[in-house]
Amino acid sequence: MTSIVTGPTGADIALRSAMLLYASEDGAAKYATVHPVLVDPKTARPVIGAGQPLDRDALLLALRQINEAAAPKAEFLPGNVIGLSPKAVTWWCPPALRRVFFRCEELDGERSAIVPHPGLIFRAAVDGFSVFAVKGAARPLPDTPVFEPPYFNTWDHGRICIGTARVPKRIDVKSIAGWEAGFFDSAFTHPNAGGKRVSYPNGEYAFWRDMLDGRFAEGYPEEVLVPMKASAQQVVAGKFGGRV
Repeated sequence: MTSIVTGPTGADIALRSAMLLYASEDGAAKYATVHPVLVDPKTARPVIGAGQPLDRDALLLALRQINEAAAPKAEFLPGNVIGLSPKAVTWWCPPALRRVFFRCEELDGERSAIVPHPGLIFRAAVDGFSVFAVKGAARPLPDTPVFEPPYFNTWDHGRICIGTARVPKRIDVKSIAGWEAGFFDSAFTHPNAGGKRVSYPNGEYAFWRDMLDGRFAEGYPEEVLVPMKASAQQVVAGKFGGRV
């Protein structure tokens, strides 16, 4: 637990106080207290101190300040952004050549190569980082079907295993490049447990060996993609499910 985080403006902000709400059995808040947050000298962890009743004026002032700080600022959205909410940003990457890094004994240790990638949809959200594949080079529409990500270090349904990858602390449009870098600049090490990521003879290892050896230099082989029961709209809404 930490008492210092990066705020909406990018500056560090510190945990100074805590508000406790007391509610009746039906969940309706009836009473509130505010408490200073102190630092335990032995553990350096934040500790909630003794509180005092929170009056109406102080409560309204705190809510106004939080609202002003959290309110989304008007900004120009680039064409790759397909979804934006207070909890997530979703964007599309057209098919492209990108370098990949592998650290995997089954693929002869450490290897790197520039290989073709399909169109991709990334979603960075408070509940995790996800990636999905799409066919074609057109910007996804709401009903565009999505496919499992054909990569190592991903779980079922697009979930990315971040591991030691360096990703931004913020979830916003300005941080998109950092999220992409965290994914592509990290070494792929192994296929995670779960269903298959690609439909290819002899599986994922054989597919990526052929990719690294330059077999698909003319473009990504979309026929290997594994379909999901989800659309681009469902990804934006965070409601992606299983395979077909």
